[in-house]
Amino acid sequence: QVQLVESGGGLVQPGGSLGLSCAASGSIFHIVAMGWYRQGPGKQRELVARVTSGGSTDYADSVEGRFTISRDNAKNTVYLQMNSLKPEDTDVYYCNGKIYSSRNSWNDYWGQGTQVTVSS
Repeated sequence: QVQLVESGGGLVQPGGSLGLSCAASGSIFHIVAMGWYRQGPGKQRELVARVTSGGSTDYADSVEGRFTISRDNAKNTVYLQMNSLKPEDTDVYYCNGKIYSSRNSWNDYWGQGTQVTVSS
């Protein structure tokens, strides 16, 4: 059993900043990667940013240079700092974790989703 709990969503004006946090808890043997996805109405869920256990990062082209993903391994927590926000960033953001709960058991876990709204 692994749980991902998100926090930090809200309403901001265009050009503003917002930070998201996602904490993993439960039976965690090893975290392969954690990241953030977003999904709007009628759209497929898309990768926003991801960080692996080795520290490598990936960003969607639309957010690179504006968003920064980081991690705190001791806390099993991943963060997404979002700067220069645009209205098109408005979406529900989901935390994702690819996590081994034991030496031989891997699963793909999802947070509950948090609404980010960018509007004037």
